[in-house]
Amino acid sequence: MQKGNRSFLTDFILVGLTDQPDLQLPLFFLFLVMYLVTVIGNLGMITLIGLNSYLHTPMYFFLFNMSFIDFCYSSVSTPKMLMNFLPKENIISFMGCMAQLYFFTFFAVSECYVLTSMAYDRYVAICKPLLYNAAMSPKVCCSLMLGSYLMAFCGSMAHTGCLLRLTFCDANTINHYFCDLLPLLQLSCTSTFVNELVVFIVGGIDIIVPCLTIFVSYGFILSSIFRISSTEGRSKAFSTCSSHIIAISLFFGSGAFMYLQPSSSVSMNEGKISSIFYTNVVPMLNPLIYSLRNKDVKFALRKTLNFSPNFMNRNSLCLCR
Repeated sequence: MQKGNRSFLTDFILVGLTDQPDLQLPLFFLFLVMYLVTVIGNLGMITLIGLNSYLHTPMYFFLFNMSFIDFCYSSVSTPKMLMNFLPKENIISFMGCMAQLYFFTFFAVSECYVLTSMAYDRYVAICKPLLYNAAMSPKVCCSLMLGSYLMAFCGSMAHTGCLLRLTFCDANTINHYFCDLLPLLQLSCTSTFVNELVVFIVGGIDIIVPCLTIFVSYGFILSSIFRISSTEGRSKAFSTCSSHIIAISLFFGSGAFMYLQPSSSVSMNEGKISSIFYTNVVPMLNPLIYSLRNKDVKFALRKTLNFSPNFMNRNSLCLCR
């Protein structure tokens, strides 16, 4: 099928999450349910924000984009993952594998910067409330999102472009459930030094810079919260940020574990477990976290389903939840 260099390699075989027959069916239904929850939750969030004009604020603008990214992000890898549980060899074409890697990287990096933008939004809302409308104007919000997608485009092009320059020999079995970067590097029969350097530089920028920005933002936020005199006020401010902190911890923690170390030291079994968090768990939890803890979203759902006849009597909406 493939003799020699990359130009003759036509496809890859995905090993999947596990090769134990007894686990195939239970894991198939588990991840199918998780994927359905992810799709329904994120598309539902997109629909609610789009239909309800009072949710057209900076916070929900970023949440709208994050839901879109999570939906696409999960859809890039999960369908192929589900096919791995079926009793047949899961084959993906070479160009299909490169496309999957490109879009996976694009949406992963996009999420890094959307989470960073949301941290900045929380900082302005809590620390500079009187300047909120000016600091988070539609132009600023659109610029932040454009920058997020631009950084994602550059990162995904760098990783995919460097991978295309490699030569793959006889081995075409990827020890993963989708075409991730590090498992592909392990298949190359030529030097991957440049690729690993790109992973450290580009991956470092896309993980460390957002993390530092988030830490600085929350440093100022905590400083402002501790200056609040009332216990109720501090509790409300903490609850405003708790959902975001949970999402950040899961996403960046699992991503850093997988990518900020040399590919030779990464156990693929550990890597697959880590990948589950940022490809399946985080996209599923995000709409649940931001909806179940958010009064505006729950009210929008009741209104959309015609469960709230007294909609016009609602006097005010809090911008920060």
